[in-house]
Amino acid sequence: MTSPQRPTPTPNDEAVEQEAARRSRRAFLTAGLASLAALGGWRWLATRPTDDGALWPLRRVLDVNGKISKEFLSNADLAPVFPRSRAKEPRINGSLGLKSPLDITTWQLQVQGLRADGPAPVRTFSLADIQALPRVEMTTELKCIEGWSVVVNWAGARFSDFVTHYQLASAADLAPYVHLVTPDQKYYVGMDMQSALHPQTLLCYEMNGQPLTLEHGAPLRLVTPLKYGIKHIKRIGSIAFTAQRPADYWAQRGYDWYSGL
Repeated sequence: MTSPQRPTPTPNDEAVEQEAARRSRRAFLTAGLASLAALGGWRWLATRPTDDGALWPLRRVLDVNGKISKEFLSNADLAPVFPRSRAKEPRINGSLGLKSPLDITTWQLQVQGLRADGPAPVRTFSLADIQALPRVEMTTELKCIEGWSVVVNWAGARFSDFVTHYQLASAADLAPYVHLVTPDQKYYVGMDMQSALHPQTLLCYEMNGQPLTLEHGAPLRLVTPLKYGIKHIKRIGSIAFTAQRPADYWAQRGYDWYSGL
């Protein structure tokens, strides 16, 4: 039995095969050149100097993303809120700034204002001063930059109410940034003033109906649900209004300074 003969290619078939072969060679060459370009680009990138913890081209990209997010942020943009029944206790994640002994009964918040001619005198506030402000309760999602999230019920005073009631508004008008630091200065967060004054940004002293525990930032922590958890600084010791973008712990280690969702 003779095997079936392969059909003789027609001129059109031959043209198609030749074009396919040509494209395969071109695709191979293109992929190779792209790989070489990527390798060269990576080598170039790897030799760039760092800027605030990241290679400067990457830092520029992060800053552009942050500026775009800031342009679109307004007080009308609110993080989703959830029923109180969905609230859970978040995992204990990170102890930076929490390792030093702390007597909550003697804790005080140091606030450095800003005037047109320079820094204002430091003012001191107690937890009772914060609790004297209108109490705001909200149930929002805490999102960690590691990829997990949890719904939590928070209670505290709006940062904007703190600024207004204690006549820190002039400092906020002059300063585009605010710097928050733990008492031991081991953890610190920089924020743009627009985010700090957002209606969902709280100086928080309760979580899920109970006072904050030491592991979760007692006696006072920041909650700002339009940003990742790395901005939710625990155990605030001092706040400073500043004209220059302040240092941020994780930004100095290559993360996005704005850290918006």
